[in-house]
Amino acid sequence: MSDINPFHLAFPVRDLEESYKFYHDLLGCETGRSSDSWIDFNMWGHQVVAHLSPEEAKESAMNAVDGKGVPVRHFGVILEMDEWKALAEKLENEGIEFVIEPYIRFKGEPGEQATMFFLDPSGNALEFKAFGDRSQIFAK
Repeated sequence: MSDINPFHLAFPVRDLEESYKFYHDLLGCETGRSSDSWIDFNMWGHQVVAHLSPEEAKESAMNAVDGKGVPVRHFGVILEMDEWKALAEKLENEGIEFVIEPYIRFKGEPGEQATMFFLDPSGNALEFKAFGDRSQIFAK
């Protein structure tokens, strides 16, 4: 896969300090600029910004995908398989409660992928996935 331009995503959080602990301390995202109402995080080369907005921070509705309830509103990163496995193990060791525990989705089908879903402290859903074969990312 060729180089990809970084994306930018802003999302609501209920508390900046707990968001910092989650994204920086747990996930390892370095920080950029910040203020008393937002923090820039470097999420695997992408700029994601936690904006203090407690009234908007809430869990998402669910849709069925591969027989599991997937949060409709979510974001995350496609990692290399070894990196995905290491992150899954780290999260399990830290006692993170998964919305969908790490598993292989669409096994033996086009688009086969490792995936896991979990929530940040504000209820934002994150999905991290990996493909054994990255040419399958957009497979039909």
